Amino acid sequence: MRKPRLKLLTALTLAGLAVLTTAPLARAQQQPTAAGLWQKTTDGKPVIWVLMLDHDGVFEGIIAKTFPRPGDDPNMVCSKCEDDRKDKPVLGLSFIRGMKRDGLKYEDGNILDPRDGKVYNAVMSLSPDGQTLTVRGYIGITLFGMNEEWTRLPDSAKASLDPSIIATYLPQSRPPAPGQRPAASPKAKKQNVQ
Repeated sequence: MRKPRLKLLTALTLAGLAVLTTAPLARAQQQPTAAGLWQKTTDGKPVIWVLMLDHDGVFEGIIAKTFPRPGDDPNMVCSKCEDDRKDKPVLGLSFIRGMKRDGLKYEDGNILDPRDGKVYNAVMSLSPDGQTLTVRGYIGITLFGMNEEWTRLPDSAKASLDPSIIATYLPQSRPPAPGQRPAASPKAKKQNVQ
């Protein structure tokens, strides 16, 4: 009589442990991520669009579109950068690097100011609804820094990006060349197989 109870108790304990260990993982997977297209504004006007990419939990930010003011050079390069980004065009520049995701927070990264070539420590936090990204660049400790709030853009905005950005960072989003048939989705391919 004790053996069936012991087996039942053991089975229930193992099931409970499985639920407890997989629930946080499931919640983390359900949370929104910073991956996507973001807009930075100043005085209500767009300044840049940033494409955030997820490289297995480490995030990178690319300047995906610029909005030069009158008199600004539309083909600006990072002439004051001192690393691999020196003299690279600002459009397409990787200016946020090494952001490690921890839920809605991103830490241990850095951000480049392409105007003066300075690299700052950086952290980011994502709103629970996934629509606002707060980016903080700082020197030394986070207390000595500045926040910027960026707004998520709809996926449809990617269509207005420069073709070189799409080809480099979003090749799966590139429209087919004229005369080329779009690739069938895996689901469609399965349906055609008999």
